[in-house]
Amino acid sequence: MTRRLKLGVAGLGRAFMLMLPTLAGHRRVELVACADPRPEARARFAQDFPGSRAYGDVAALCEDPDVEAIYIATPHQFHAADVLAACAAGKHALVEKPMAVTLAECAAMVEAAERAGVQLVIGHSHSHDGPVLAARRMIAAGTHGRMRMISALTFTDFLYRPRRPEELVTAQGGGVVFSQGAHQVDIVRLLGGGLLQSVRAQCFAWDPARPTEGAYTAFLQFADGAAATLTYSGHGRFDTDELLGWIGETGHRRDPAEYGAARRALATVTDESAAKTRRAYGRESAPLPPPGPPEFHNQFGFLLACCERADLRITAEGVTVYGDDRRWTENTPLPHVPRAEVLDELCAAVLDGIPPLHSGAWGMATLEACLALLHSAREGGEVVLRHQVATGD
Repeated sequence: MTRRLKLGVAGLGRAFMLMLPTLAGHRRVELVACADPRPEARARFAQDFPGSRAYGDVAALCEDPDVEAIYIATPHQFHAADVLAACAAGKHALVEKPMAVTLAECAAMVEAAERAGVQLVIGHSHSHDGPVLAARRMIAAGTHGRMRMISALTFTDFLYRPRRPEELVTAQGGGVVFSQGAHQVDIVRLLGGGLLQSVRAQCFAWDPARPTEGAYTAFLQFADGAAATLTYSGHGRFDTDELLGWIGETGHRRDPAEYGAARRALATVTDESAAKTRRAYGRESAPLPPPGPPEFHNQFGFLLACCERADLRITAEGVTVYGDDRRWTENTPLPHVPRAEVLDELCAAVLDGIPPLHSGAWGMATLEACLALLHSAREGGEVVLRHQVATGD
């Protein structure tokens, strides 16, 4: 029988909701415990996972002797403290992006995991998506020559989904750079080999009612001379899903007639924190989805990686290759459950002893680039990076 990793979950909010089909259906994971301050969330977890334990705080979860690893899906500003607690208890940790909100916190997390001899994996980010990993393998193989230029473009309605107050405060990890830039930077770093050299960027906060960054554009230089341009907007107007055949970020078909739905819904909200809570896991959550592969891969907007002999476009189905005289698509096999690649990496690290790609050092390097993006926009000029790590290919 396949050995299953006994996993606890810290935080039953929106991130957990998005990962729930993965956590519930993955072949090598068994959910055995959770921690959340909301009684209704704990009650729902006990209902969905009979025999599990539910705790009111992370400290109690860390003390559970049956828990081997903890998926940390608490708000950004709590990631560091929760990882330190997990490491002190000898638990492996899978941490939602962004890894933390400061480099000092990241360094402490990496050091704590090394001292405790446990695995620290950062995810999910969209650099776990099957087509992104497939494109990275193509680039690493050198089939199409060296990667020289990446163009990444993502437009969503992120800023107009219900938010807790701190999610609109940049210093506490709010805004699109921490939450969404972490995806985009992670993808670009993975495709480019990881070793960014510098960042130059401009951020925009043009809605006074949402006082944090809602958009950015950035130029990233790699140590080998390759470059990437990143643009993101969460203002709910143009949507890059239109460029991917209306396949949404989570791999589901979308109805373009729902244009503006997020803004309209938010306009009717009187208590935004309560609206955010209603989107989290709890009494009113939908039933657990049946296990099975998704229809499409997750995706994060338009991305084109230009190599010396071909351009590679990442889609919700795979990688479309544009060569000198022909164009073709290499479809990427779908995971057995959505986002299975994230838990595949965690289980390989803990159960099989395979070093994770998205390690603590990797997550710290991605956060460094996100912080540099904010710093460049605030102070002007180019920011040189000092904590970058290679993919290990």
